[in-house]
Amino acid sequence: MPLPKTMNAMILTGHGDMDKYEWRRDWPVPEAGKGEVLVRVRACGMNNTDVNTRAGWYSKAVTGATSETADEAPDGDDPSWGGKPLAFPRIQGADICGEVVSVGAGVAPSRIGERIITDCWIRDESNLDDKTQTGYIGSEINGGFAQYCVLPSRNALKVDSPFTDAELATFSCSYSTAEGMLSRANVTKADTVLVPGASGGVGGALVQLAKRRGARVIAMASEAKHADVAKLGPDRILTRAPKDLRAALGTEKITVVGDIVGGTYWPTLIDILERGGRYTCSGAIAGPLVDLDLRTLYLRDLTFTGSTVIDLDVMPNLIRYIETGEVTPALAASYPLKQLVEAQTAFIRKEHTGNIVVLP
Repeated sequence: MPLPKTMNAMILTGHGDMDKYEWRRDWPVPEAGKGEVLVRVRACGMNNTDVNTRAGWYSKAVTGATSETADEAPDGDDPSWGGKPLAFPRIQGADICGEVVSVGAGVAPSRIGERIITDCWIRDESNLDDKTQTGYIGSEINGGFAQYCVLPSRNALKVDSPFTDAELATFSCSYSTAEGMLSRANVTKADTVLVPGASGGVGGALVQLAKRRGARVIAMASEAKHADVAKLGPDRILTRAPKDLRAALGTEKITVVGDIVGGTYWPTLIDILERGGRYTCSGAIAGPLVDLDLRTLYLRDLTFTGSTVIDLDVMPNLIRYIETGEVTPALAASYPLKQLVEAQTAFIRKEHTGNIVVLP
């Protein structure tokens, strides 16, 4: 069956509020170029990068939480994750599950028909390890908030799994982010890992993947979400922000904090780290500006690591974990792509546990 010439797509027209999204039913279907594949999108997950990019939250001119950026404007110079202006219009959506339907020059035709999920990081083909030359699907190139998208062939990873399309669309960003964080912090079975925001996509992935490494895991989440968080397998669950965290932990010795929350509670997380402990971060949904007493950092021999661009082995490892059943999806809800604004509104409210996806 020939491919259509046009498709449905949700187009981001600039930085700002939800009115920057435009629903189109006549957007051209892209064509795969050299080294690329055309993917029919079956489902696409939603993540904080979509919200942050749309709002321009990555700009240092913005200081609030990810849900509070409407009153703050990016300065125009650094509104994207990479610190450079984006080209608009842009189709967002990095967490794609779909099917390869066409290939460009240099790609084996046998790839047609493969079920795939995405490695979200676009790399320099001449030096894949160079983290300074990277882009992100849905940011530097168009993504999966559409019926079709073009990807570099290496970014479309074959997966063999009984999970549904919507379930598979929960893995790419959240789980690779979490695995990248744990790898940077060198988490092992000797560690006890504290996970704030454990009900979110990355937080829930941190719980599962830290347990997979044999670590003891203590999750933090609002009490209304404890039953859902318990399904992820943490050893203990605490409330979202105990007033006296040290007392709530009892005799637990926290060697690693895996955090994407930040905000005003941040110093409390640092204060409970054991000597020689590690803090690893890949987000700041409660606010990017925090207070640090440098004496805590150096007198306790702490190590802080930021984690954004993942190492090359993270996604192949994650595919293996999926195919062997070592991780499970946490699908909170799915929406039709046309209702992306409603889906993102629900995502920002953070009343769900796990991931939200849209279906073209």
